[in-house]
Order: sequence, then C-alpha cells, then structure tokens
Amino acid sequence: MRRILVTSALPYANGPIHLGHMLEYIQTDIWVRFQQSRGNQCTYVCADDAHGTAIMLRAQKDGITAEEQIARVQADHEKDFGEFLIKFDNFSSTHSEENRELSAGIYNKLKENGHINVRGIKQLFDPEKEMFLADRYVKGDCPKCKTPDQYGDNCENCGATYNASELINPVSVMSGATPIEKESEHYFFKLPEFQKFLQDWTRSGTLQKEVANKLAEWVDNDLKEWDISRDAPYFGFEIPDAPGKYFYVWLDAPIGYMASFKQLCDRTDGLEFDDYWQAGSDAEVYHFIGKDIINFHALFWPAMLHSAGYRTPTAVWAHGYVTVNGAKMSKSRGTFIKARTYLDHFQPEYLRYYYAAKLNNRIDDFDLNLEDFAQRVNSDLVGKVINIASRCAGFVKKAGGTLAAELPDQNLLDDAINKGDVIAQYYEDREYGKAIREIIALADAANEYIHEKEPWALAKQEGKEAEVLAICSLGINLFRQLMTYLAPVLPAMTDNVTAFLNIPDLNWDSRTTVLLNHDINKFKALMNRVEKDKLDAMVEKEKADAEADSASLAAPTGAASLSEPIADEIEFDDFAKVDLRIAKIVDAQHVKGAGKLLQLTLDVGEGKTRNVLSGIKAAYSPEDLIGKHTVMVANLKPRKMKFGISEGMVLAAGPGGDELWLLEPHEGAKPGMRVM
Repeated sequence: MRRILVTSALPYANGPIHLGHMLEYIQTDIWVRFQQSRGNQCTYVCADDAHGTAIMLRAQKDGITAEEQIARVQADHEKDFGEFLIKFDNFSSTHSEENRELSAGIYNKLKENGHINVRGIKQLFDPEKEMFLADRYVKGDCPKCKTPDQYGDNCENCGATYNASELINPVSVMSGATPIEKESEHYFFKLPEFQKFLQDWTRSGTLQKEVANKLAEWVDNDLKEWDISRDAPYFGFEIPDAPGKYFYVWLDAPIGYMASFKQLCDRTDGLEFDDYWQAGSDAEVYHFIGKDIINFHALFWPAMLHSAGYRTPTAVWAHGYVTVNGAKMSKSRGTFIKARTYLDHFQPEYLRYYYAAKLNNRIDDFDLNLEDFAQRVNSDLVGKVINIASRCAGFVKKAGGTLAAELPDQNLLDDAINKGDVIAQYYEDREYGKAIREIIALADAANEYIHEKEPWALAKQEGKEAEVLAICSLGINLFRQLMTYLAPVLPAMTDNVTAFLNIPDLNWDSRTTVLLNHDINKFKALMNRVEKDKLDAMVEKEKADAEADSASLAAPTGAASLSEPIADEIEFDDFAKVDLRIAKIVDAQHVKGAGKLLQLTLDVGEGKTRNVLSGIKAAYSPEDLIGKHTVMVANLKPRKMKFGISEGMVLAAGPGGDELWLLEPHEGAKPGMRVM
C-alpha cells in the first residue's frame, strides 16, 4: 500500500471560487479518489491562502477585521468545494498557529544554515498613500519581455520573476501615482546557493518536461536572491526578531500544505507528520497547481525544504488556464462563471465529467465550450452509460429482481474487466481524457450488444424469459464495470449505483467479481439531460451580476468604511460638475432577475420623474422607501442596462450589503432643490 499526500494550490481568501479554479480541484480530487479506490492510503489537504496586502485592504474596505474577512470567505469556499464533491481530508487556513510555528521554524533553519541575507534595499513607495507597495500593487512593463500592464512580482506573459523596482514605467495600483524609491531593510533567501541542487531536482522527473525545459532558462543562468519580507502594514506573520517585518505571502503559503497536514495528523491516530515530511521519507507528496505559479513551487519551495532539512515533493504537476467558449473568461459576456452560480443551475458531476473527458497531463490551456459541455454529458453519460442500466433493469425486476446465474457472452465482460489495467494507468498518469475514451468505447460495445439482442423484442415471445434475463444481466454487469471506472469522476452517482446494484462499493479490485444470481434493487433515474435553457440562464445570471456590480448606483466602487483612507484630492472644477439634487421616491419595485437592484421612480421637481436602478436591495424593501426624500446625482449620463435605462444615481453611505443608508435631507427640502 502506497502512502500518498496530495495538495492543490491554495485559493486566495479574497473572493469566490469560479470554474477556472474548479479545474484544478476536480483534477486533484479524481486522482485522489482513484488512488483510494486502488487501496492506497491517499490523503488530500488544502487551505485558504489568507495573507497579503489584498486581504488587508479588502477587509478595510468592508469595515471588518482581516480575520473576519478570511473566516467569511473560507466558509464560502468550503461550501462550494463540498457541493462539488471535493473530498478534502483537511481544509485549513494559512493564518493558523500550525503555519505560524512551521514558518518560523523553517525560517530559523534557513537562518542557522546561513541562507538568509539581510540588507537595505530601495523599495517602491507610494508618495500619495505614504506606504511601501507590495509587488501586486505595482504595475508596469515586464523588464524581460517588455509586455505592458504586468504585476511587480512576475510576468503572466513570459513567466519571469523579478522585483517590482525592475518594472519599466511603474505605476501604483493604489493611487495611480508614479512610485518613488525609498530605503528599507529586507530579508532574502539565498536562492543562488541552490543552483546545482535545482538543476538536478528540476530534471529528475519531478516536473513535466515542458515545465522543466522552461525552468532551465532560470536555473542554468544567474539566479537571484528571493525577497521574503514585506514592510508593515501587512497582514501575515511577523518575522521572528524583526519587528515591523512580515513574511512575504509566498513564503508561508506552501508551508500551509504542511500546516494543514499537521492539523490532520494531530487529530488522527496513526497518521504521523514526520513519516511524510522528514528527509528520506518513502511516502509520496504531490502538488497540483496552475502553470502561473510554477516558479514558487519548483524553485523557491524545494530549495527552502532542502535547506530546512525536510523532504522535497515527489512531483509538482501543473495545468493550463481555463477559457470559456474559446476566449478568456468574461464578466460582461457572462462566462466568468462562479462555482456558486453553476451549482445553482446544474449537478456538479456534469462539470466533473466534462473536465475529466478533456484533461491530459500537459499544461495545455483548457476550453470549457458550453455547447460541447451539454452535448458530451447528454451523449456519453445519459445516452450511453446510464442508458445501459435503464434499458436492462426493468426486465430484471420483471423477472424477480435477481440476475441470471450464467451470462451469455462472458468474453464481452472479460474484455471490460481486462481493460481496467489500461484505464488505471491512464488515471495514474493523469491522462483522464484517454481513460474516458476507453470507458465510453466499452459503453458503445455494451449498447451495441444490447441493441443486437433486442431484449425488448424477445420479451414479447413465449419461452424467452431466461434469455432476456441473461442478456440484461450481462448488461447490468457491463454497467457495473463502467461505473467502477467512472467512480473517481462521479462519486455521488456511484453511491446511487451501489444502492441500485445492492453492493457495498465500487472499488477498483471488485471489478473482477461478476454479479451472478444476485439481487438488485429498483432502478431510479441517475441523471437528467443538460438543457440549453438552463445554460442560457446561468450565463444570463452572471451577466446580470456583473452589470449589477458595475452599476450598484448607491456605491459603484464599494462603499467606504470608516477605516478606509479618503480618496485622492480632486480640483474644485471637477466637483462643480456634479449636480446634486433632492429627489422624492414616489415608487420602488423589485427588478426581475436582478439580485441587488431596486427600480426607483424619483420626483425631481417641476412634475418630472427619473427612473434609477440602485444597488440597495440588501438594505431596503421597496415599501420602506416610498415617500422618502434622498439625494441624487442629477446630471449623470443615462446608462442602458440589461434591466432598463438608469437616469441617475442615488447616494448612500456604509460598508455595503445590508449596511447601507440613503442620504436624507432635513425636513422641508423639496424635490428639485440643488444641494449646495
């Protein structure tokens, strides 16, 4: 029995999970379930990536603490993962005591071994916000390939890593100001001292060949020391003995894998942390990640582990990006699909199957074509696999519900059983698409056999009952083989199938046991077809959400909290352009299909009214608004939206959501009065 630890990249605790993220977790979960089906001890852990400037600023914007922010997002993430049938053995947060202790311990080991360098550097500083800028808060032209609009830590085009100060034409994302350089003491990991180690490690089979070849561009040339510190204010772990200095998020994020596993070990008898992470361990450790973060996992991470005396990963497996309908995911087109939106419309196993059917073990980008998605699920799962059981089960139940004692074509079943070794190797190699093709070929053969034998026709003839039962019993056994092979992909459907077949499970080795003279239960529908109108509704829902987010007219960029800095100064002439008027709400209605908007009819004086769509639904019921006076931006250019034309903006204050308050004038103010 193999002992295997598996991780997926940590989702960032700053927003919802979307279908691009789900590719990786589904890919990983299938591999883990396959290993478990084979009888291996395979453990799957993950965590939310909870540190960094973005978390801190998001919490400030929402008027909550960073800890409240990450707890709220983690609850949403775990709910989405659970409903997508992702079976983590432990899901944690990098903001845990286990991670704090492990991060400090690894850092101290690096320091003891002489692999930490402390020196002053000139760092980019926002002169308007008066703060040092984290890498992700600086954009500019990549110093390597000159691609514009790249972040300050790595280039999405060429994959280069660099310091933000190396960017060409840098701009602060916080204010739009040109950053200045300011002296600050920083802590560096001496990556160049691991050049020979990394040259050997990256070429040892731990990485896909195309990834190893790409990394050779770095490891065969001059490596640079890696800045592992950030200046306050920063949400993360303070560096031991360095007040005001914090570990860069990418130092403690991968250590989060170890920390999550340690949490599991601490509550699980017989599972020992050192058995997996000590140097020389014969356990296997695998990381599933996206290709955009390969440098952190295949350069910095193994070098840190090696220095600190821990084992390195058995392999790091990267996948490509997800596109939808051949293009980058787009909010305006409704193809930036959140996991929650998908789950509100479809069964999770539709997507699990579609991803599996197209996945390979390379880093090719993956296209989620919605039309192909519907066709593939309807044809393969409903039309072929489930069709076998639905065709045969009724005849077996009519004969008493017990399968035949002998089968008419054992060779057909033997072929399906023997194919399991080929399919297993494809799963092992993460060639899921090839595995699915083999499985569907077996389904085609089974359907062809049943079609040729026509049990429905034989059932009308006298004395053919035993022959019909034998044919359908073979069909049920073939269906059982198919579901054994599909079990890692379709776990919920597998549970329903085991109940139907009256068997304890569908583990891989059980496929060699033929069901003869065996009682089965009544067949129940296992899956419905994917309907186009539901696909359209899902896309329209995302379009509506995107439009509502951009046009939440009460607070278009998110309401400011008391702790949020005041926005940049503007000239008086700019402010004078804004025409603020008193308006009376004479009617308020829900907007069909819009989760955040209310439609307000405003009396703006002189018998005139305006129609305004406002994102205040979470805070107000329509009946509570009628008769109120408020303040509106009267000269805002009308905007055509999915839900109609909005002819202004009402003003509100608060952190957002259900904590919004319309601005109301003193008694005596009349519609149309200008706010001075």
